[in-house]
Amino acid sequence: MFAVPENTVALPSSAVAVHPVRVALQVALDRDRWKHLLRYDPEERFSTLIEKTDDQEIWLMSWLPGQTATLHDHAQTTGAFTVVSGVLTEVVTTRIQVVHQLVEGQSRVWGPGYVHQVRNDGTDPAISIHVYRHGTRAMNAYRYDPVTGPVR
Repeated sequence: MFAVPENTVALPSSAVAVHPVRVALQVALDRDRWKHLLRYDPEERFSTLIEKTDDQEIWLMSWLPGQTATLHDHAQTTGAFTVVSGVLTEVVTTRIQVVHQLVEGQSRVWGPGYVHQVRNDGTDPAISIHVYRHGTRAMNAYRYDPVTGPVR
């Protein structure tokens, strides 16, 4: 057993006190909260807002095979995404590119300056939940230069 110091301060019970991965995982498990919003668009990745508060936005995205979000960052926004079903590929780009294959239940986190691309390289549709904090779902486009890394 241990004693809690008298100067311990309890965290507020606001949603921002919960890590965005935990929020994404909780929403992913609560399919009744978003299943009526789910669509698949044959032309481009589908996305729709599930919930917006002063602190965060929660988005549902669906990906048919071959669909992609081009190389981008999220400006000053922080957040996370979780794969609900299917397989997504995330390419994180600095001076090098690091590829992550993500399956159901796996998550990734981002912050300002995090440049990445997300795509469905699989043969089946994929679904993901995205949580955006400290701003909106802003995206700055980049291209990859193999010598210098991401370029806006």
